Amino acid sequence: MGLTGSSPGFGAMERKTHAFSGVTALAGNPNVGKSTLFNALTGMRQHTGNWPGKTVAVAQGSCGGRILADLPGTYSLLSHSPEEQAARHFLCAEGPEKVVVVCDATTLERNLVLALQILEITPRVVVCVNLMDEARRKGIELDLPLLSQRLGVPVVGVTARKKRTLSRLLAAVDAPPPETTPIAVPYPPDMEEAVGKIRETLPEGPLPRRFLALKLLEGDKDLLEELAKWLPEGAAENAKRIRTAAGLDGDAVTDAMASAPVRLAEQVMRGVVTREKPGDARRDRRIDRLLTSRALGYPALLLLLAGIFWLTLAGTNSVSAGLQALLDRGEALLLRGFAAFHAPDWLTGLLVLGAYRTTAWVCAVMLPPMAIFFPLFTILEDVGYLPRIAYLLDRPFCCCRGCGKQALTMCMGLGCNAAGVVGCRIIDSPRERLLAILTNSLVPCNGRFPLIITLLTLFFGGGGNLWRQAGLLTLVVVFSVAMTLGSTWVLSRTVLRGEPSAFAMELPPYRRPQVGKVILRSILDRTVFVLGRALAVACPAGMLLWVLANVPMGGGTLLSGCAAFLEPLGRAMGLDGYVLLAFLLGFPANEIVLPIALMGYTAGSSLTGMDSGSLGAILVSNGWTWQRAGSMLLFTLLHWPCSTTLLTIRKETGSRKWTALAAALPTALGILLCCVFTALCGKVV
Repeated sequence: MGLTGSSPGFGAMERKTHAFSGVTALAGNPNVGKSTLFNALTGMRQHTGNWPGKTVAVAQGSCGGRILADLPGTYSLLSHSPEEQAARHFLCAEGPEKVVVVCDATTLERNLVLALQILEITPRVVVCVNLMDEARRKGIELDLPLLSQRLGVPVVGVTARKKRTLSRLLAAVDAPPPETTPIAVPYPPDMEEAVGKIRETLPEGPLPRRFLALKLLEGDKDLLEELAKWLPEGAAENAKRIRTAAGLDGDAVTDAMASAPVRLAEQVMRGVVTREKPGDARRDRRIDRLLTSRALGYPALLLLLAGIFWLTLAGTNSVSAGLQALLDRGEALLLRGFAAFHAPDWLTGLLVLGAYRTTAWVCAVMLPPMAIFFPLFTILEDVGYLPRIAYLLDRPFCCCRGCGKQALTMCMGLGCNAAGVVGCRIIDSPRERLLAILTNSLVPCNGRFPLIITLLTLFFGGGGNLWRQAGLLTLVVVFSVAMTLGSTWVLSRTVLRGEPSAFAMELPPYRRPQVGKVILRSILDRTVFVLGRALAVACPAGMLLWVLANVPMGGGTLLSGCAAFLEPLGRAMGLDGYVLLAFLLGFPANEIVLPIALMGYTAGSSLTGMDSGSLGAILVSNGWTWQRAGSMLLFTLLHWPCSTTLLTIRKETGSRKWTALAAALPTALGILLCCVFTALCGKVV
């Protein structure tokens, strides 16, 4: 059965194109390997992950003289999520010369819906069927020549992970467009008649008149504003009159535009795909019955989280100590060098004891856990487990009038709150996106984990048992998730009122992770990036610390004077002035909070290292008990975000008001809970 343009019921599409940009766009659903293909073609390290909606901006690169644009992953061009708007705007306004629609060979019928919608905008389309290796492994056979014949455009099968398979795709992109007429989506007869009448009133232009007529009939105000320069004056009003005269309801038109491509994709795929062994799909369903069930899903999630923490803790301590020793030798060399050149004491203190020592401390504390945690986290992305976490937590977040996708951004916040804030772009609703941004810093980031682990080990029975430490750390994270849910509930009923929006999230198939690429990508794209950002703020912070500790004031220094000023509030919270001052001065980087407090306790003139042998004795001699450690733990979890995160919030929201609320919310919670905890401990004692 032929399904090309001349077949009954499938109207021919106009061959006019608006190729004026000289750019080849990559479009496709989430989880089809589009960013992997983009990276393979351009050599860029555009971050990829096995969960939907992650790419939310248009990335560009070059390949053999071609300019490639990686559009946001989207299931459709009909609704109004940021991904769909960005992809549709690029296709309409930028006019790519060619569009490569990337599809998953294992879910080809569903992916074709987007390809059919793009064919309404431009016929210069190449369908790239990716993940052919997975299809073969699952026993799926595809008749790609038959699919190409029915669509009327080139169809090429590739495996993006294997660059040698991409030459056929590049040849198809470079080839002149075929003489065949691409298939067009058929709509109900009354709609087709109205579209024909509207099309007759439109002038020739860079966009097909049939596409413009469909959008006018639909009445999409946002899109029509973008297309206004290609529409004659009064086109929208004329289309509304034609729709009314035809007795068409606006909702019915929208439903038809959504359902017609789905029906056509089903017809096109008849006979194209055969499946010999559905074993992998059954395997995925069996795993999901375990990992996403209400009874076993949450315990499995907690066990997995504890396992990740155990691996992180097991590899962190010795590596961190070795790195600190190496950096200490570097400090000794710098001191000898400054002494050899007879540098003044203030310069040596400012640059070596201040800037270098602080930077070295942040590096030694942050690098080992990040180098372990980030690859493990990235493996969860590659395997496809993160969407399952969102599925599990969707119900709790909906009860708080939030969005299940917030679980994904919360997971990203475990590595870096700034990265979690950026990840909130995947949430379609502006209200729910703000909820996720404002509450993201309530989960502890990588910079707070060393302090949390130290407190748990010294005062709450963590000892040297890594499993006990991992279990306690997991409980701390569960508490932070509860605070996130509670804060979301409060915000959604006060400053951000509204009902939760519905969203569709695909649970992608489980995939074997590319361990080598995961390690390389997580180190380069995450570990080095986050560490570099932390070091950039730690260096000036170290110089400021040295100045405060060495400038005299009264009978002490500026550091001790500021601590004395903060002492009353600190006592009310179960802490002291030095600890509160340490949090304030640790605003650029959470990693330096405890060393600053130690510097105050020991009346040191520079940052103090955290030696496990003497740390407990120093704290106990300065009045620390498990109650003070508990208050310290609470305030470590709940206080203002670091400077990098606040700058990111300011950039993402474009509002000083929301940025201020993002800082005030966890701080108010932390002060309140610390005061309540201290009062309760006092009554118990």
